[in-house]
Amino acid sequence: MSNATPRVRELNLYRQYFDLVAAGTKTIEVRVKYPHLAVLAAGDVIRFHIKGTEETCEVEVRRVTEYPDFEALLDGEGPSNVNPTATRDEQLANIRAIYPPDKEALGALAIQMEVRS
Repeated sequence: MSNATPRVRELNLYRQYFDLVAAGTKTIEVRVKYPHLAVLAAGDVIRFHIKGTEETCEVEVRRVTEYPDFEALLDGEGPSNVNPTATRDEQLANIRAIYPPDKEALGALAIQMEVRS
């Protein structure tokens, strides 16, 4: 058995998504496959922050799956796991408003997570 401490990643999150994560209803986080996230793995911890506040929420990564783009990610993971309050088309538009085409071209990561108690 390993006594290794899990890696902790610090990431910002918009309020609307933060609240869904904290409530446990958003179980998939969508990110671009930036080099610093490409090594994210099950067992790692993500500490989400709302920029400009002291609020944080910690989740444990359960699984990381790579997709070629956001459409494939939503189809593979199910839109209700990414954002249970928006339709697939609304989510796609919202994600693409955050990440322009050159970022999406890097690949998309679906991070399955569970709130830490």
